[in-house]
Amino acid sequence: MNSSGEGNQALVSIITLNYNRAEITAAFLESSKYLLYPHYEILVCDMASSVNPSTVFDVTDYPNTRLLLSEKNLGFAGGNNWGMHQAKGDFIFIVNNDTELTPEIIDLLLEPFFRNATIGVVCPKIKYFNDKQIIQYAGFSPMNLYTGRAFAIGDFEQDNGQYNTSGITGGAHGCAMMVKKEVIEKTGMFPEKFFLYYEEWDWSARIQKAGYKIWYQSEAVIYHKESMSVGKENPMKVYYHTRNRILFMRRNCNLFQLFVFSFFFTFISLPKAVFKYLKTGQMEQVKWFMKGVFYNLTHNSKSAI
Repeated sequence: MNSSGEGNQALVSIITLNYNRAEITAAFLESSKYLLYPHYEILVCDMASSVNPSTVFDVTDYPNTRLLLSEKNLGFAGGNNWGMHQAKGDFIFIVNNDTELTPEIIDLLLEPFFRNATIGVVCPKIKYFNDKQIIQYAGFSPMNLYTGRAFAIGDFEQDNGQYNTSGITGGAHGCAMMVKKEVIEKTGMFPEKFFLYYEEWDWSARIQKAGYKIWYQSEAVIYHKESMSVGKENPMKVYYHTRNRILFMRRNCNLFQLFVFSFFFTFISLPKAVFKYLKTGQMEQVKWFMKGVFYNLTHNSKSAI
C-alpha cells in the first residue's frame, strides 16, 4: 500500500458507471462534494451513452473527478473492471450512480481494513433513498449452494437499530463495496462473463476462497434510489438473473451440490417461474427465462464469454 498504513492517508478510487442517466450521475456527484475524507478520486465510467454526459454535467465542478468514455457498453462487470484498470487508489469503492453518498462514508468504510488485515471488502448499510428509514441491505446471508439463493438481511425493514452491529457477511453488494487493492491483485476482478447480476457473488466466492473476509460496516450508510415497488420484470433482467444464477452454481458448487441444485431448479424453480409469468401474461419473460436456461446448456462455465 503506497500510503504507509494510515487510513486517513490512503487514496480511495470511487468508481461509478453511467449509461444514459447523466442527470442521476450528476446528483451522485453533488453528494460527493460533502465527503469529509480528503484523499479520493472519482472515475465516472460512461458506457457508450447515446448522449455524452459532459453535456449534462461538467466534471471540473467536482474535485478529483475524471470522466472516462468507453466506446461500447461493457456491462456492470466489464465497466467496473475497465474503471479499476485506470484507478490509482489503494482502495477501490465501487458504487452505483443512483446513490447518495453520506459525508463520513469513506472514513467509516476504511476503518475495518486497518483493524483486521484479513478483511478484503467492506460494504455499508444500504437504505432506500425514497424512504431513508427503510433498509435495503444490512449484509447478505450466505449463498445457499443447493438452491442458488441468498437474501439481503433487513430488506424492506424499518431501521430501528436492529442491524447496528458490524461483522462478517455472506457476500458483497455490488451497489456499494470497497475493495482493498491487494485483493484485486490476488483474486482478479468481476467475472465479465456475467455482464450483470451475480457477478459480485462470483467475485465474493473467489475473495473468500483466497482467505479474505467480507465485512458489513453498520455505521456507514448510503442511500439507493432503486424503486421499492415491484412491477413487471424486465425481460433482460429475467434473462441475466436466470442465466447467471445457474452459471454461478456451475462455477462454485461441487458435484453433489450441483446435482441437488439441478433437481431443485428443474422441478421447483423452473415450473414456478414459468407458471408465474404465464399467469400474469408475461410471455416475453417466459421466452427470456428459457433463453437463460439454455445458455447454460451450450456454453462452458469457465470460458471468458
